[in-house]
Amino acid sequence: MRGFIREFKEFAMKGSVIDLAVGIIIGAAFSGIVQSLVNDIIMPPIGYLLGNVDFSDLFIVLSGEDYDSLAAAQEAGAATINYGLFINSVINFLIVALAIFIVIKQINRLRRTEKEVPEEGPVVKQCPFCFVDIPIQAVRCPECTSYLEEGARAAAEAAAPTNPL
Repeated sequence: MRGFIREFKEFAMKGSVIDLAVGIIIGAAFSGIVQSLVNDIIMPPIGYLLGNVDFSDLFIVLSGEDYDSLAAAQEAGAATINYGLFINSVINFLIVALAIFIVIKQINRLRRTEKEVPEEGPVVKQCPFCFVDIPIQAVRCPECTSYLEEGARAAAEAAAPTNPL
């Protein structure tokens, strides 16, 4: 029994389990925010544009009786199809799916950015004449003044200003 408890404690304290617990808690809070967004912000203007329709009160009574509201029908024990609540749930799902898509897209973008950073190559090279480390772009060694590349001397002389004296 002690081994089982110790093993369970190790499992529960792993980073992935704790991350999962935090994700579930944040997800539950986010779900409440999305539900409020849909019910209190998005659906009222849509209902207003459709002729003051309250989507949470859209229902069909299977027995054919007439009730003023969904609450009244449920209080009477009538069997109902609550398609207005279903519409709200679909909109909740779409908003949550969009939010998750945006988060995952950003995470993937950050991962791609990390992978795309090229590894830096060498920044120095060794002079073949005096074996001193010099910058990789150098064409002439600052230590022994040797030209390091074929044609570098001619290019340097052509670029140098001429002295008329």
